[in-house]
Amino acid sequence: MKFKVNRDHFKNGLSQVLNVVGTRTTMPILSNVLIQTEGDCVVLTTNNLDMGISCRVQAQVQSQGSITLPVRRLADIVRDLPEMEVSIEAASGTQARITSGGVLYRMTGIAMEEFPALPSFKDERSYEFSQGDLEQMLKNVSYAQSTDENRYILNGVYFSFADNKLTLVATDGRRLALTSRDVEVPAEHAGNLILPAKTVAELMRLLGQGPDVKIAFNDRQVSFEIRLGEQAQAAGLSKSILLVSKIVEGSYPNYRQVIPKETDQRIEIERELFLAAVRRAAKITTDKNNAVKLKISKNRLEITGQSSEGDFQEPVAITYEGPEVQVAFNPQFLIDPLCALVKDTVYFEFKDDLSPGLFKTLENFQCVIMPLRIN
Repeated sequence: MKFKVNRDHFKNGLSQVLNVVGTRTTMPILSNVLIQTEGDCVVLTTNNLDMGISCRVQAQVQSQGSITLPVRRLADIVRDLPEMEVSIEAASGTQARITSGGVLYRMTGIAMEEFPALPSFKDERSYEFSQGDLEQMLKNVSYAQSTDENRYILNGVYFSFADNKLTLVATDGRRLALTSRDVEVPAEHAGNLILPAKTVAELMRLLGQGPDVKIAFNDRQVSFEIRLGEQAQAAGLSKSILLVSKIVEGSYPNYRQVIPKETDQRIEIERELFLAAVRRAAKITTDKNNAVKLKISKNRLEITGQSSEGDFQEPVAITYEGPEVQVAFNPQFLIDPLCALVKDTVYFEFKDDLSPGLFKTLENFQCVIMPLRIN
């Protein structure tokens, strides 16, 4: 194998696949990046057995071949090479020469035969979405994922393809976020999956580099083909990035029974105004008294916070003619959905001080928040 590649393009490609590789692994091959030549590109692949990623970097390929090299060491080396043109040559499956200007590195790798291949999804259920739409949907719900490893079913985002909709759900038992978009779902292609939290984070990092993304899945795995736009291709990447992941095994709980079917009252409020006031109230709360109270009365919302260190209150004008209600929430549970949304206006629905609060927008978004008991 022999090829020449632009240093910055190669560095960019390595940065796309680096996150998948853990700092500690029992299998040395999982610390390596698989480097393969393909046409006028070099294909870079990493895999940790739960998640894998592959991207193409534009190169001048002089002879075909492959090798795997320690990816973190290689990325460090490439970052500091003195010249833009980098030449990489592997005469065998385990020894590589890297040259740039007068610099020469020799690296020992592992033959590609030991590298675990990424699965193929040629005949699976597949859908295409705008990258911007999927990225915003994930932002709208991902903060509500559980971090409790004992509740592994909730450690991810639930994807449901049914009833001509893609619905995304995340919950940690104290709040639940749901968003959906219309998409044509043939009956034979309906299905669902739980995407692990680590894959959710990696997918959100990769989205936004091009026009669309293709999702394909079966009962055990899912792939995201992230097609690249002009800016990414100008940085040396080619065509698309492929992210493949195992899915969380098990049945997601019936999230629909958590969403309140009856909320007696609703207020319309400017999102950024509400967010700023809740953030100010949260500054006076403590771990022991981590609650922000909302007192809703005629045409007035009063936001208060209190702890042993002081108290806070701020009135906000609203349009409301219902009965007076006072309810308390963990301030972060209010802040997270307000930060994730982009719409100027949100609706907050409620019933009484012991019932869940419900954020809504007109664009198929809901976030259920369990209240705190008021002393």
